[in-house]
Amino acid sequence: MALIDTYGRRINYLRLSVTDRCNMRCSYCMPAQGVAKLGHKEMLSYEELYRAAAACVAQGIEKIRVTGGEPLVRRGIVDFLGRLSSIPGLKELVVTTNGLLLDELAQPLRQAGVARLNISLDSLRAETFARITRGADLYRVLSGIAAAQEAGFGPLKINMVVMRGVNDQEILDFAALTLDHPFTVRFIEYMPTLQDESWGAQSMPGSEILARIAERYPLLPLVNSEMAGPARNYKIQGAAGAIGIITPVSGHFCESCNRIRITATGRVRGCLFSDQGMDLKPLLASDDPGPLHEALSRIVTQKPGRHHIAEEGAEQAVVNMSRIGG
Repeated sequence: MALIDTYGRRINYLRLSVTDRCNMRCSYCMPAQGVAKLGHKEMLSYEELYRAAAACVAQGIEKIRVTGGEPLVRRGIVDFLGRLSSIPGLKELVVTTNGLLLDELAQPLRQAGVARLNISLDSLRAETFARITRGADLYRVLSGIAAAQEAGFGPLKINMVVMRGVNDQEILDFAALTLDHPFTVRFIEYMPTLQDESWGAQSMPGSEILARIAERYPLLPLVNSEMAGPARNYKIQGAAGAIGIITPVSGHFCESCNRIRITATGRVRGCLFSDQGMDLKPLLASDDPGPLHEALSRIVTQKPGRHHIAEEGAEQAVVNMSRIGG
């Protein structure tokens, strides 16, 4: 079975948020005071999350990315990922993490069947990193990356949100990581998610990011795989790793979007910036899988052609990334 939306896009990728909680307070993800924590009863149980994921796979989802908040802070996450990885028909299970807990969990995650890791890392300078994350320890993340490599994970993806005047002077430092390491370093445009009026001044277009790298290094374009995310990928000639450019603002990449997302509270959405969605929780409580499958098909049918966040006059929505899963 395949999920095809009204624009002819094949939807084969689910982003599944398992928690709203996080052990960082990144400036672009949540307010300085944090966010009100969801109650235990508001969150989907692991059994409900599993049923939702299995229903998606039964209808054509081939790749699941587990997100948060920070997914590794949820108790019992390794056992849950082990169950998830065994869903018949699932081709790839991936986890996005900030890396703080990888030092102790990398090997168990690998044994649980997680195929790949995406690790958020917005600075290689301890002081800048602490400022962006509001106090996190860069060296714990670097130790976690080393542990992931030692555990045998395939090429790690390192995600850097580029903010002009904050960390953009490190673009070439991040690109250089790919010279000797088999990382895919992905540069992500800063997005207006918290109604920050100054977001436009901090957002650097992907074309400018790419131009900065190309001034220093010769780049070769790479072809994306069918289940790949939104990055346009390149390789520095002779490098061990690769570079990705993700342009949610300037390029919006919506024409190739192959994703739906389910939040930790059970709301399914076809687009990060769309208010349209459905509450799956009542359906997950039923023994009849029919309504759940119908709801998933409906959200794919209603998936918008594109978002309009960067257009003049567009109303800027507050997107709580820690609850939606980014």
